[in-house]
Amino acid sequence: MKRKRKNLGIAFLLQIQKSDNNCTAVTEFILLGLTDDPTLHVILFVIFLGVYTVTLTGNLSIIILIRNSSQLHTPMYLFLSNLAFVDIGFSSSVTPLMLITFLADETSIPLGGCVAQMCSAATLGTVECFLLAVMAYDRYMAICNPLLYSTNMSTGVCMLLLFISYVGGCVNAWIFMGCLLNRSFCGPNKINHFFCDYSPVLKLSNYQDDLAEILPAASAGSVIVITVLIIIISYVYILFSVLKINSTEGRSKAFATCSSHLTAVTLFYGTLTFIYMMPKSSYSTDENKVVSVFYTVMIPMLNPLIYSLRNNEVKGALRKMISRKLFFS
Repeated sequence: MKRKRKNLGIAFLLQIQKSDNNCTAVTEFILLGLTDDPTLHVILFVIFLGVYTVTLTGNLSIIILIRNSSQLHTPMYLFLSNLAFVDIGFSSSVTPLMLITFLADETSIPLGGCVAQMCSAATLGTVECFLLAVMAYDRYMAICNPLLYSTNMSTGVCMLLLFISYVGGCVNAWIFMGCLLNRSFCGPNKINHFFCDYSPVLKLSNYQDDLAEILPAASAGSVIVITVLIIIISYVYILFSVLKINSTEGRSKAFATCSSHLTAVTLFYGTLTFIYMMPKSSYSTDENKVVSVFYTVMIPMLNPLIYSLRNNEVKGALRKMISRKLFFS
């Protein structure tokens, strides 16, 4: 008598483990990591441990600063604090396991852990795309419609935009996961990557079909195209509005509020475009790994630095907080 599946998660794992032939289903995968050079392992471990420490410290500092500074209680910084939260989760879903690959001769990850890592990385990466688009829209409203800004970007509207961002991330991730539902893994279990990315895992399945490759690529491509269009349209309107400002000081101030966001957008979408939009034949697996390191590990570290070092309001709030701490101590 067959047992009833308790929930969708168990059904998902059971479906993945199901084998169409008489061989043992794969229950764990081996991550090959970035390199097999022992000397590089030590160097890269120290480097990426430092990067991960800075990532956690920087993003947590941004969240705490925004929470404790009343002058930063605006929609722009609400979205920035969510971006910092997503960066912490995005980096934490990948970096700790990557660090283990530098220390262990062979790094294994259970099937369920691999699925969880893949799902969390896809979800948070997509949420970051939506948040960057929402932040561009926020800048458009602030610069092009300043008199209606408080109404158009009310608390309810901000919560709705955040809700859409997180739901969009979950939907995109489940499209990726759904394409693995009917895959069976039996035989090779070595993933030529430092984390469970979709394409390397799909290559290990017993059979391939076009839908499993086309649908996730179409989903990821749609997210990138839609969010990029929102960003481009927002900044086109911002540019026209700024050019109408007569004073040079006013133009500089308006551009300064956008420079940090534009830098973050350029870094993030540049790497995503390389990964998901370039033909597979045009870059190697090693190049894929390097670019993946940049957008999963490096960018979450760079974002708080970009928004703190190039944002006068954040630097001012940080100075006030430090002054209060020193005064009361």
